[in-house]
Amino acid sequence: MVFARVLRAFGVGGPSVDTVLTDPATHPGGTLHGEVRVAGGEYDVLIDNIVLALVTRAEAEDGEALLEFHRASVAGNFTLRAGAREDIPFTLTVPWETPVTHLAGKPLAGMTMGVRTELSVAKSVDQGDLDGVEIHPLPAQEKILAAFDRLGFRLRHADVERGGIYGVRQELPFYQEIEYAAPAEYAKSMDEVEVTFVADSAGIEVILEFDKRGGLLREGRDTYARYRVSHDEVSGVDWVSVVEGWVHEVVGKGSLPG
Repeated sequence: MVFARVLRAFGVGGPSVDTVLTDPATHPGGTLHGEVRVAGGEYDVLIDNIVLALVTRAEAEDGEALLEFHRASVAGNFTLRAGAREDIPFTLTVPWETPVTHLAGKPLAGMTMGVRTELSVAKSVDQGDLDGVEIHPLPAQEKILAAFDRLGFRLRHADVERGGIYGVRQELPFYQEIEYAAPAEYAKSMDEVEVTFVADSAGIEVILEFDKRGGLLREGRDTYARYRVSHDEVSGVDWVSVVEGWVHEVVGKGSLPG
């Protein structure tokens, strides 16, 4: 996959750059491989730095915006001669907490994720366009989300919220919420459940937020549950039964604890 553009910040006759990803698909904790191909323009330039940054769209109280959450320098401090070309291979490590953008091989509605190439020349910085990448779920994430689907929960959309989750250790300044509408059998108890994963090298924290329906004599409110799943305990588990147990633990006998 090739993304070519002229670096407008450096004027007519300046350098241009192509970012070439070997494969745009990866997973949390995985890697992206490729090359940054820089072509010289009509004059020599000193390349101060070439940076690749992971960017996602996040929501906050003041609205939503693209948020850079991981960056790595892949080259710098070299002279690019007029008309010359430099092909710079890179391996970009994806943080464990990176939000998922695809589920069952299909894009997850509401998600934006990409790599942006940044070139610094003579203290001027040109930030490239956002080049899309695909973040597919880890095995545990995939099994848990598939279990919600099997239990009749209907996927609505996903988004990224700025901030942290109380009591959960996070490296990134945001978290993802994957929203499911509750099936008919739980309609009297809840409207929806939002699933959040906070992954690390050993496993994932699973945070479930249940939207409790209100009634004539009570207000609706959210109820939370949290579970820990290690990466090495995924296979051989009946995840439909596990997730059903999580839901029943919170739902109880027809109503959420209050």
